[in-house]
Parts: sequence; C-alpha cells; structure tokens
Amino acid sequence: MSEVVLDVRQLRRARYAVAAVFCVHGAVTGSFATRVPWIQEHAGLSAGLLGIALAFPAIGASVAMPLAGWVSHRFGARTALRGLLALWTMALILPSLAPNLLTLCAALFVYGATAGMSDVAMNALGVEVETRMKKSIMSGLHGMWSVGALIGSAAGTVAAHLGSDARLHHALAAVTLTVIGLVACQGVLDLQAEPEEAAPPRFSLPPKSALLIGAVGFCAVFAEGASLDWSAVYLRDVLDSSAGVAAACTTGFTLTMAIARLAGDAVVDRFGSVRTVRTGGVVAALGGLLVVVAPHPAVAMCGFAMLGLGIAVVVPLAFAAAGRSGPNPSQAIAGVATITYTSGLIAPSAIGTLADATSLVVSFGLVTVLACGLAVFAGVLRTEGREAGAAASADAADSAAPGPRP
Repeated sequence: MSEVVLDVRQLRRARYAVAAVFCVHGAVTGSFATRVPWIQEHAGLSAGLLGIALAFPAIGASVAMPLAGWVSHRFGARTALRGLLALWTMALILPSLAPNLLTLCAALFVYGATAGMSDVAMNALGVEVETRMKKSIMSGLHGMWSVGALIGSAAGTVAAHLGSDARLHHALAAVTLTVIGLVACQGVLDLQAEPEEAAPPRFSLPPKSALLIGAVGFCAVFAEGASLDWSAVYLRDVLDSSAGVAAACTTGFTLTMAIARLAGDAVVDRFGSVRTVRTGGVVAALGGLLVVVAPHPAVAMCGFAMLGLGIAVVVPLAFAAAGRSGPNPSQAIAGVATITYTSGLIAPSAIGTLADATSLVVSFGLVTVLACGLAVFAGVLRTEGREAGAAASADAADSAAPGPRP
C-alpha cells in the first residue's frame, strides 16, 4: 500500500512539474508577442516584411521538431527537456537584438526551432503522465501554457506601457524563465529508452486519417497565430491605440484562452468534443466579426478575447481524435501536429501579405471565415460514435503515448 501511495505522489509531482514547464514555455511566447510592435519598429519593417519574418519561427519549428524524439531517445526525457527548454527560454533574447529583416529572420528561425523541440518533449511527457494517471490532464496542461502566456504578455504590457527597451525586458525575462524551467524539470518523469529500442524516425508523412482532423486544428492554430502575433499591431495601426493598450489586447486574448483551457477537461466531459468545438467555432467567428467591424479599441479587444475563448480547446481535442482515428495513433498524432505547425507557418505571413495587398481588416476577415470552419467541420472529431471527454482523452493517450519508457 505504501508503494501505491508513493507512486500516486510521484505522479502528482510529475504532473505539477510538467504543468510548470508548460507555463514557462507559454511565458516565453507571451513575452515575445507583446513586443512585436517594438521589434517591428526597431528593425524598420513594413507589415508585409514583418509577416515574412514571423513565418520563420514556424519554419524553424517544422525543421527541428523531428529531432526532439531522437534527442529524448539519446539522452533521456528529463535531460532532453531540461536542455531544450533552456535553449528556448534563452532564445527569447535574440529577436529584439535584430536590426534588420535578415537578422530578424535568422533569430526567429532559432527561436522557433528551440520552441518546437521543447514543445514536443514536454507534450510527450504530459501524455505519459496522463496515461499513467488514467485521467485527462492535457487540456489543463495547455491551460497552464496559456497561463504562462498570460503572465508573459502581462509583463510585456507593463514594459510596453513604460516604454522600456525590449532588449532589456527580454534579457531579464529569459534569465528568470531559464532558472524556473530548470527547477521545474527536476520533477518530470525520467524516462529512458530500452537498450534494444530503435531510435524514432526523423520524418514521416501524415496518414490520411489525420488530414481532416488536422484541418480543424489548422483553422484553430491559424486564428491563434494571427491573433497572438497581430492583435497588438491591429489595435495600433487600424484603431490608433497606444502601445500599452495594444499590448493589453494580446493579454486579453491569452487570458480567455487560459480560462477556457483550464476548464476544458470538465466542459468536454460534460458536453462532448463535437458540441464543444462547434460552439467554440461560433464564438470565435462572432469574435472575428467584432474585430473586423470594431469602431473602437475596446470592441476589438472583446473580439480578440472571444476568438481566444472559441479556439482554446480545439488542438488538444484534435490530438485526442487523431489517437482514435486509425491503426497507428502515434503517426496520426504526429500528422496532426505537422498540419497545425504548418498553419502556424502560414498564418503570420499570410496575414501580413494580405494586409499589404488590402488591409489588416481584410486579413482578419479571413480569420473569421476559418473560425466558421470549426463550427462546420467539428464532426470529424467524433470517432466511433464517442465524444471526446476526459476518458476519451485518456484512451487516446493510452494508445498513442510516444517516447521512451523508464
């Protein structure tokens, strides 16, 4: 009995530790997003050139993500996460140092590569904890990521309001988050590969079963990336807001995502994945419409908040549905991840390019249309007549948990 109690305590400790890691990861993103207008001005970029630069984090992530499994296999999950997370937190310093487009693209490539690898490593550990606890925790973990993004963006809002130099702000944030991340990593599961276990493949094509599910995730991630990277710019350029108000818009967006994700496991268990995503799509579409027609910054901020609320739980549910969609759950989940990262690659540059050709208002009209797609195609998240609640999410984790075993 004492051994069982000890196991429960260890799992609880591992859950809290990986939740802290998710929080740190999100804080880096929030810290960066609120200072995008400063970085744009410092590098002297138009909206179109900024859009090109903002494509490079997703390019870096897409290139580097397949290496995360190999790194975890080679060094063990805890050591790999510790190193990859530290690289990600310190990479926050790079974008604000860039004086022009070329150096900013290079900085954002490194920023994205370290983000993608640490993202894969922490999600693999999260799935492993969920599997062993036999209960859904992934929505809550993603909620902690949003909490971190909220904390980071709130600090960025204060820094922007005070007119501080983003280079100093990001240097202080990077050092602080690196220390917190290293401490948190001490509590995660220390998974090691078996000696005879083959290293995971570095690249695999998404299976057909993942394409429709991935398309739903694509819509959500497109709206998320567009809002996170462009909401502050939208308020500044379209509605002539101050830097502090513009940064606060990003904070509101991350706040609603955090709330929705933290409550996500209970909501999905009560109403089912399809109904949750369909309702979320309607809310997100209404939010996008508010952004497009907003005559005042407060209205646009409400619209961005509704976008965050509507899309918050879509990606975790897409991963769960992929795990139940075919004979090879791991490959299906990897395929959905590839598609969603492709969306992250396309969104920032698409918004910027379309804004250069037309306006940012038209760009967020596209976001609104994609949000409608969530409501229309939510049914693909239903597999074998079963809604994705906490038990379904655990089932997906049981069959799909990647990575080495202890």
